[in-house]
Order: sequence, then structure tokens, then C-alpha cells
Amino acid sequence: MVDVAGSVLDPDLGDHVCLPFQGDRERMAATRAFTANGLRRRTKVVIITHTDTPERTREWLAPLVPGLAAAEAAGRVEITAYAGADGPAWLLGELVAAGELAREQGHRGVYALVDAAWGVRDAAGREEFEAAVNALFGERWLAAVCQYDRGLYSAAAVNRAAAIHPIAPGQALLRYANTRPGLRLSGDIDITNRPAFASVLTQLEAVTAEVVIDATGLDFIDAGSAQLLALTALARAAAHHHRTVVVCRGTVARVLRLIRADEVIAVRRADDG
Repeated sequence: MVDVAGSVLDPDLGDHVCLPFQGDRERMAATRAFTANGLRRRTKVVIITHTDTPERTREWLAPLVPGLAAAEAAGRVEITAYAGADGPAWLLGELVAAGELAREQGHRGVYALVDAAWGVRDAAGREEFEAAVNALFGERWLAAVCQYDRGLYSAAAVNRAAAIHPIAPGQALLRYANTRPGLRLSGDIDITNRPAFASVLTQLEAVTAEVVIDATGLDFIDAGSAQLLALTALARAAAHHHRTVVVCRGTVARVLRLIRADEVIAVRRADDG
């Protein structure tokens, strides 16, 4: 397991991070660090607020981030309020639109900080959004940190939210990229981020071609998560009659053989030449 507590506020493009915090001081410090890192990385920084208005956020953030006003005027920083009337669909659309605008403006990608306080009264919608948005990160143009206030969410709710994220402090770290048709995986997958992995695999079920999953960068997968690979391969074979290939190192291959996933997946050892 990888402890990412020190790096979640400086994510790579493609990272979807859950960041629990306690109180306004931690929330504001995280916002400062995330904004500064996004500007340093030459991305477009999008801050989606809920606890504070955009005006209030700008008021306390400007003294903490030198050059914030100029960056905002130049389109490098955008601070906007969550539009609750349209729910999670608005939030997903806002991130997609930010990506399109960032490309037009010549930014290297999007750094999005999302105040998850919007979902306190819509647990189902929030969890549905967190799973659905995972599809965006395979293109590697978006990095997002979702801030979960422990004062608003129970420990159980925070843990459920973290598990839908591929990355969170204290849990296994998963990175992935779309390869068309297929995926490239790296890091670790276990029970702590298995729901996130399940949502990533969902997008493969509709692919009407052979899918190759490059898992050579995967250091560990537990049996329950490997079973998800087998179920995805079975669903694809039944629907489209196309096979699923997993290219991996010996440690992952042994787990796939252990659960007999190699009966439905074409497993290729990366060290077989």
C-alpha cells in the first residue's frame, strides 16, 4: 500500500483523489497548496466551491497565492459555485467543458478542486458521480481532488467515498490510462480502491474489439479485484464474442491463475518475450 498523504495536493494529470479534511484551516491550506501546484504545473485551475461563495473564496485565497488575481484574469484560474439545480450532471459537464477550454487556451490540462459538501444531502448522486467521472481520467488531461469534510460526513461515508476514488491517503494507489482499445494500469488494487477499479472496467464492456489490458505496471492485485477482471472478460465475450487480454508480470499472473481467471482471460506474461 502506498501512502500518498504528502502528494495528494500535487497530483499528476490522470489522478482522481479523495482528500478527507477537518475544519476550515485544513480546507483553506489544501486549497492554497493545490492552486499553487496547479499554476506551477501550467494547468488551468478550476475551483468548484460550495462551503464558501466564489467571492469569499477569492477573498481569503488571494493573500495565500501570489499572483492569483492576474492568473484569474488570464484564465488560468476559475472559481465557480456548484450549481445544485442540475445536480451531478452539471458537475460532470463542467469538468468536460473545462478540459475543452483548457485545450483552446493552450494549458497543459486541468487541475480541479471540488468541494464535496454539495453531496451531503444526495449520497446516491454523489457516489454515482464519483464513479462516473472516473471515465475522464483515463485520457490523462484532468487531475481532481475532491475535498470531504469530516465534520459533514460520517467516517463510514468518507470511507465509501474514498473507495470510489483510485487514490486517497492510506489506501492503495491506482493509476490508469486509456490505450484504445484497452487500458494501462499501474500501482496497486485491493479492497480499499476496488469500487474505483470496478468503475474503470465498466467502460470496457461496450468495446466491440479485442481489449488489451497492460498491467505490467501493476505491483499488486488481490483476488477480489482480479475476479472483477474475469467478470468483465465474461461479459464482453457473451455480448461481443471478443476476448480480453491481460499482459502482466508474474505476481499478477499467479493471482489470475489462482482464481482460474485464465480460463476466460488470455494472460500473457510480460517476461515471456
